[in-house]
Parts: sequence; C-alpha cells; structure tokens
Amino acid sequence: MRKDPEAFRQVAVTLSAHFDGLYYVDIGTGSYVEFVPISLLKEMGLPSRGTNFFRDAARCAKKCVHPEDLDQALEFLDKENMLEFFSKNDSHAAVYRIVSGGEITHLHHIEFLSEDKKHIVFCAKNVEAEYRKEEEQRRNLQSAELMARLDDLTGIRNKNAFMEHISSVEEKIKAGEDIQPFGIVMCDLNDLKRMNDTRGHSYGDEVLQSASRLICEVFKHSAVFRVGGDEFVVVLTGSDYKQRENLLKQLKVTVETNRLTRSGPVIACGMAIYHPGKDSGFDDVFKRADQKMYKNKNKLKSGKLIDDFRKMKDIKKPIPDERKRLLDAFFGAMCTIAGRGYVYLNDMRYDYSRWSLSLVDDFGLDSEYMYHADEIWQDYIHPEDVDAYREAVDAVLSKDPGIRQVYYRARKADGSYVLVTTRGFVLFDSKGKPEYFGGIIIPQ
Repeated sequence: MRKDPEAFRQVAVTLSAHFDGLYYVDIGTGSYVEFVPISLLKEMGLPSRGTNFFRDAARCAKKCVHPEDLDQALEFLDKENMLEFFSKNDSHAAVYRIVSGGEITHLHHIEFLSEDKKHIVFCAKNVEAEYRKEEEQRRNLQSAELMARLDDLTGIRNKNAFMEHISSVEEKIKAGEDIQPFGIVMCDLNDLKRMNDTRGHSYGDEVLQSASRLICEVFKHSAVFRVGGDEFVVVLTGSDYKQRENLLKQLKVTVETNRLTRSGPVIACGMAIYHPGKDSGFDDVFKRADQKMYKNKNKLKSGKLIDDFRKMKDIKKPIPDERKRLLDAFFGAMCTIAGRGYVYLNDMRYDYSRWSLSLVDDFGLDSEYMYHADEIWQDYIHPEDVDAYREAVDAVLSKDPGIRQVYYRARKADGSYVLVTTRGFVLFDSKGKPEYFGGIIIPQ
C-alpha cells in the first residue's frame, strides 16, 4: 500500500482519538504492517512488520498476556479460528491483561474486517487508566453518602453537593466570617440536545464525560460540579484562583481548537469573582459568571465554519493528480475500517468524489469517480425522501458539521428501492477549513 504522508497524517489523527495502536493484516498470507505502534506489544517483541502475523502475535501473547487471559487470546489468534469467526462477523472486541515489569495493564482490542474480506485491522487501546478509575469509582460509590453527592455519569460532584457548598458559603458570609477569595466559572456544553437526538444518548454521555475531564484537567485544584444536563460549575480557590485568567484562557484556546477541528467538546464559559462588601452572597457572583458564559456561548455559535464550501460549487477546475492521490489513499483507509456498507468521500475543494465500486454496481452509477456527486446521488433517492435527505446534508454542510444519520429509500439498478441509512461527516484542515465530506451508506 502506498504511504502518502498527508493522507496518512489525517488517518492517524482520526485513529489517534480512539486507539493507541493499529496493525493491518492480510488474512491469506499473514503479512502485516503497523500504522500506529502499540508500545506495550513492541516492548514484548511484536515487530512493526512481518510475514506471519498469527505466529508472531501468538509468540508475543505467550510472553505478555496474563495467564488467566492467555487461552482466550491464543484461541482467537489461531488463523483457522479467526477465519471462521470473520466468515460470520465483521468485528471482534476483547480486553486482555498485559503483564510488563510486574505491572498489569488492561489492553482493549478491536478487530475490523475490511471491505474486501481479505484484510483485518487490529486496533488496541491502553485502558488501564479508565479501568482503574472505574474501579476506584465503584469502591467510592459503595458509600450511600458519596452516592448522594456524586454525579453517576462523570464521577464529579453533583447538584446536591453544589447546593451544600452554596449554603456553607452563604452561612459564612451572613455571619460576617472571613472567607478565602473565590471565583466561579460557569461552563455549558454546546449542542448536547442535538447530539442526543442525532447520535443517541450514549454518544452524548461520552461527550459529557469528555467535557468533564477537560474542565477538571484545566482547574485541577478547584471543586467542579455538574449542576444540570449540560452545565458545570467550577468554584475557584487557592492556586487556581490566583491563576484564573491564564486557566480560563487555556480552556478557551482548547475549546476553539475543538470547535475548528471537531476533535473534542465545545464548552462555553464565563468567570466572575467574589467582591467582599459589594456582593451580598454567592448568587451575585454566580449570576455574573452565568451572563458571561451566555455571551461566550453566542459567540461560539455564531462561527460560520464552512461558508467557503458554498462558494466552491461555482468553481469549475479539474482536481490535480496529487489531490486525487490523497483522496484515493484516504478513501482506502476509510474502507479498511468501515466494515459493512458503501463508502463515499468528497474532496470539498474540487467537489470531486470517490464511491465504493459495490455501490456503483448495485445502483447503476456511471463511475466510482464523480464531480458534483451530491446532485447525481439525489436523483437516486425516492421523491418522498428527498426533503429529509437534503435537510440532513444541509445541516452538515452549513451549521452543524458533526456526524449525522438519515434514513431514506434509494433506487437500485433494477429499479427497486431499498431503505438505507447514511452517516455523513466533515473533516477540516489544520486551519479549520472544510476539506473532506464523507461517510457510509448502509442498506437496512
């Protein structure tokens, strides 16, 4: 496989958000190559490439997999067992314990069967930190008192704990006691309802957890509360209070990067500090922080990310050979990890697309390469479903460049209609400009 640096940089960026390592294996020959190194396995002797993955992986497993997990690992790494499994399934997942230097690390394996049914992508992620955190949370949540004050989803303090904190501060203020300087940062996760509606509550939960981690990482020495579905409050104290301006700037920079690259949660935030003698209580500070947060929220939502693509429709110039090679390389990577379904990818600078050959054959398209493919594909959609399809596409290409899913009927080559679901997404370049529009079409 030709390694194009720019294409594989984008693939690596996409995969790095989910996996710590990746191997690409030819099932028939056993040859393999790593795309993202799995450091734990390299320490145990798994080469970066080779001619017999099943033999090398089994040797590595015998050296590093925990004895209680070894039989399960070796059974799946047997070539015949693997061939039989993937004759009926498109993916496999398991968690094995790796022993290195006397330490146990939990490694999450996910294997995908490629579209051509001849290759497997082995992905791995070190989940020891998550595993230990979950174990710790489970132990903590055994206490009924802690359960009443901790948020089940994120593990941070909940609204009950926040109300108790407010009462404690208010009592000290009313009593005229000296209290330590404090500030409040209000945080609100953007578009949670949209994510729940379009991608499901499990995805929304993952983004909430990611938002919680980001806020806690920035404000390491302050109490963080989840006070609503998408709302968080940070009570700044100590060193965080002294460094509040720098920390708020750090959070905003990270959020802006996430907004442009679609690589993490987008969080609106606003900060206010307590002024003794001027503020009558905690609520005065809270309201000022809340007002600033809403100003920041409106600013974030006003950003028009892909207006330039609207203008590209009128540009008529052929795609350069180098851009076409990038499109082909990235398309191949998508096919490898897509599993079941038809893949499509559009270079938005030239409105030039590549589509799965199987889709071209099944639906009778003229070619796997097309200019203005969205207009061509729309002719294959049932007339009653066109509006819903256009609405979803417009949402992705104008105001909501996240992954969207839409169901509609499409006309096959024999004239019959089949129900499909399309999941579309937009990828951005390093400057936050839209570069590729792609996705997967799955027959139901």
